[in-house]
Amino acid sequence: MKQTEWDRRIRRANDLVSAYPFAAEGLRFYSTLASFQRSLYTDVHHALADPSRNSSTGSLQGPCDFFLLLPKFSGFLALIQQIAPTPLTQAAAALAGRGSAGWQRAIEDFWQGGFESPEAGTEEEGQPGDPAETTTTERLLAWIFVQPYAEYLADQSGQLAVDGTPSTCPRCGSKPIVGVLRREGDGAKKSLVCMLCAHEWVFRRIYCPSCGEEREPQMAYYAAPEIAHVRVDVCDTCHTYLKTIDLTKMGLAVPVVDELATIPLDLWAREHGYHKLQINLLGT
Repeated sequence: MKQTEWDRRIRRANDLVSAYPFAAEGLRFYSTLASFQRSLYTDVHHALADPSRNSSTGSLQGPCDFFLLLPKFSGFLALIQQIAPTPLTQAAAALAGRGSAGWQRAIEDFWQGGFESPEAGTEEEGQPGDPAETTTTERLLAWIFVQPYAEYLADQSGQLAVDGTPSTCPRCGSKPIVGVLRREGDGAKKSLVCMLCAHEWVFRRIYCPSCGEEREPQMAYYAAPEIAHVRVDVCDTCHTYLKTIDLTKMGLAVPVVDELATIPLDLWAREHGYHKLQINLLGT
């Protein structure tokens, strides 16, 4: 079971609280959130490893296992209302009032339709408490909740033959949330990490995962000396950016955690007219 990976994320978040005081509140929130996700991952593992359930092992391409997940959703919403920022707290309270039918709809809307990062300044669809719509914030909650389930399914999948370097996850079709550089020979190879199932796949160094731009003059990266192991990869064709964690400079980094902790880089990118390919679990 992939328990140690969740432990690494939680430890890294706690370690970065003092190193990055500007992100301390978000890191504490994530640490508590990841503890819940670790518990859910464990529950999913025990349930789907049960021989009596071998006819419903789950698939990233198939329907979501609501029989397994829905009983956990009430506790998740209660936790969010205790620890989250106001927008998430309000969305969780609205969902809590809808009962299991509303919970299933919110999860299913996300599972079937994915999560599109809203542009800065745009209004989200619907209003909290409106049963006719699943708002962007509610989709964010559904993503946070269902992510350990998706990650478990990906972890149990077999080897995957991939042609080329796809811009979306070859396992589930979701967008990447962060890039990673790992040492290879005298240089480093790049990979992308899926925002939903956490699958990692090899990717081209000079290529935009948003629009497919591959002309080197249109591609650039920026970094701050204070956070030298994290860089902002930008495309001047579609004005999209994605952060990349350079493990050759900081071997202790945990990509999904260091990505959400480096808020000043997001502020810099947005001030310079770039929009993020995929927001993270903190909504940034």
